[in-house]
Amino acid sequence: MGKRYLRSGALIGAALCLNAGSAWAQADSPAADVGSYTNPLLPSGPDPWITQVDGTYYYMHTQRDGITLWRTRNIADLANAEQRKVWTPPREGPNAHLIWAPELHRIGKSWFLYYTATASGFSDDAHRGVFVLENKASDPLSGTWIDRGKINTAHAGIDGTVFAWRGKNYFVYSPYLGPDSGLAIAEMKNPWTLKGREQVIAMPDQPWERLDGRQILEGPEFLAGPRGDLFLTYSASPCWSDDYALGLLRAAPGANPLDPKAWSKSPTPVLHKGNGVYATGHNGFFKSPDGKESWIIYHANAAAGMKCTLKRAPHIQKFGWTADGRPDFGLPVPEGVAQKVPSGTR
Repeated sequence: MGKRYLRSGALIGAALCLNAGSAWAQADSPAADVGSYTNPLLPSGPDPWITQVDGTYYYMHTQRDGITLWRTRNIADLANAEQRKVWTPPREGPNAHLIWAPELHRIGKSWFLYYTATASGFSDDAHRGVFVLENKASDPLSGTWIDRGKINTAHAGIDGTVFAWRGKNYFVYSPYLGPDSGLAIAEMKNPWTLKGREQVIAMPDQPWERLDGRQILEGPEFLAGPRGDLFLTYSASPCWSDDYALGLLRAAPGANPLDPKAWSKSPTPVLHKGNGVYATGHNGFFKSPDGKESWIIYHANAAAGMKCTLKRAPHIQKFGWTADGRPDFGLPVPEGVAQKVPSGTR
């Protein structure tokens, strides 16, 4: 098996240390009760993502005109977090506009930002792709971001993510396959290059994945199960649907992620509208600061008919696991209802 170089905040239980000399580093202090929070965390935040590094959270979401990073030790207090716009797209070229779904990952000694973009002069699916930036600084809010170009996927597509599994490193995204958007996976040669054959592992074959005029699976995200299972959540149906919801793929312990037959799909959504919250989708995962709790972040609308706009806002909530080792997200927590902050928050 190849050398494991990828360590991502999306990997449940991962712990990466920033340079001890960083101005952000803080001495350990006793945990304190910092109160409660209510959803949403921000008034706007479609396609939210969190990278967690040794108790520090880096947050980002779709802004369409560039990429901003937020940094905080209390994710429930995101509205008061430090923030900095770290990248603006070029005026022309294959990654010039419609910047979507950014994700920050730590790979080796560098930071990498994966994002979706569309070529200048176009707005159609055929001219979209997943691109990557590299920053070799220890602090992702400083340093220089190097454009590593477009990921060499087999198809035009969106919503790329990366993860490490059993000594190998994988890239998953949502390719456009005729009238459908599916999910495909490939092994990585390095953080910006795929190797070997790309495999389609899921297509929109369920009624709840084919609503409101489009057949869509998108926004794949990795989650390691407590029994060694590999899970991928994804968002189903178009983002403008009130029924935009999360689906779940599972590969059993020891399975080859590149084998489409290794993946089984939940027959129903695992997170969907409810409690006055609509269009629950495009999620990420993180742990509480003390590592004892599993949490999900996703975007949602506050009312029916709000469609796919920048008004989609970030929600977080704790989740558990079923007796057979599957994630149990429950229903969306109602907006404005006080919830306890993640355990160990200071």
